[in-house]
Amino acid sequence: MTSDGLARPIDFSVRSGDGIHLGLSLGGGGVFFVAWQTAYVEQLAKRGVDLKGAGRVVGTSAGSMVASILEGGHIVRFERELAFLAKVPALIALLAPASSFKPSQQRALDAFVAAQSADPDLIRAIGHDALVAATPSANTMARNVSLMLLSRKWPSDSLHITCVDTLTGERCVVTRDSGVGIDRAVAASSAVPGIFSPQPIGDRRCMDGGVSGSGTHLDLLAGCDRAVVLSLSDPTPKPIGAMTQSPGGFAAEAEALKASGTKVFLRSPESMDLTKLMDPKAVPDAIAMAKRQAAADADALREFIA
Repeated sequence: MTSDGLARPIDFSVRSGDGIHLGLSLGGGGVFFVAWQTAYVEQLAKRGVDLKGAGRVVGTSAGSMVASILEGGHIVRFERELAFLAKVPALIALLAPASSFKPSQQRALDAFVAAQSADPDLIRAIGHDALVAATPSANTMARNVSLMLLSRKWPSDSLHITCVDTLTGERCVVTRDSGVGIDRAVAASSAVPGIFSPQPIGDRRCMDGGVSGSGTHLDLLAGCDRAVVLSLSDPTPKPIGAMTQSPGGFAAEAEALKASGTKVFLRSPESMDLTKLMDPKAVPDAIAMAKRQAAADADALREFIA
């Protein structure tokens, strides 16, 4: 184990959100969910519902990028760029690499997608596959992330980025105090096994924060007065698990957050296709869907976060 303070077991009893009025969790879900979350948050802001500046902001995978851009005050600019890029799908290559993978990449990706639990041995096996996959270099990914963030500085103390140690399988939480650049933290949180290379986080090599049994890490908000959660999945129990989430795992996570005394506003996309989460062609539909949902939610959310 590495004694760097980054590893934090998923534990609601710790009540990590005690004393915080508003928490925000932006979950994982590929380029589709980057587009959906960006448009949703930006449209809310246009209607006077600004989620920037929450007492704690948890970003995982796709949500780590959107959370960093939101806290940095660049959400309007990024939404405009996404809307432009959606018209020329080839330009979204910075966010979504080619879908033709080498065998080592496909093996790692398949292992992650098929995983129906967060068993530590299983997570470590996925981490091993991620480390040996012939993915683009870690520096390439971090550089691409920097281009989208426009900064290597942490935008706020409240921002918490999740990732997973490929060797130990530990859930890690990276903050401004961790001494890690925001570009590396976001790149690590977004490093889907087999698609992107694990990132150096201190002495660790870390992969996607969703390879942990959770795509939202709601334990980091447990005890908050209120929490806004943007999740790819809704809390309806699923008959089978996938991507290290067990059947009914997210529903249990959402209930555990509520049981901590936190009032929860949860929103998911109206619809999505798991096979197209990394497909640039899904971006226009994601943007249009998010704008509709934000318009419908604005009044309720304004009252919820007051």
